[in-house]
Amino acid sequence: MTMRRTTLSLLAIASLLGACQQDAPAPAKPENVIRVRSEGQKQLFAATELNRAIALKRAIMESGSSCKRVDSTGFVGIYKNMDYWTASCVDSSDRAREWAIFIGADDSAQVRLCDDTKAVGLPACTAKPGTEGGTGMATKKRAG
Repeated sequence: MTMRRTTLSLLAIASLLGACQQDAPAPAKPENVIRVRSEGQKQLFAATELNRAIALKRAIMESGSSCKRVDSTGFVGIYKNMDYWTASCVDSSDRAREWAIFIGADDSAQVRLCDDTKAVGLPACTAKPGTEGGTGMATKKRAG
């Protein structure tokens, strides 16, 4: 009988302790987020308009999509630890299309049409002011 009371007492104490831990608030998220950025991501920011247009066109083409000419590019922001860029591109049927290009810290790229980003709840393809760029061809022609 004493053994049974001891067991019941231990079970009661354990359940009380368990209840205390359930009411404990979740730990706060750290304010300092560590951001990993690859050399490729850094180079895209430092690139000339022409080289940035080439890099984003390459990402679009490697995704299996068509891009004959990039008209403009821009940095949208950071989404889930990926750099988010946009590019306006004329495809093989001379149709202008807006692309969202997400570049990861491993230099992988995910490409979507900007029209599709809205449908799946991703941020709009709007470049931040001061990050816009064109093809760089006008500058190249003037310099040469």
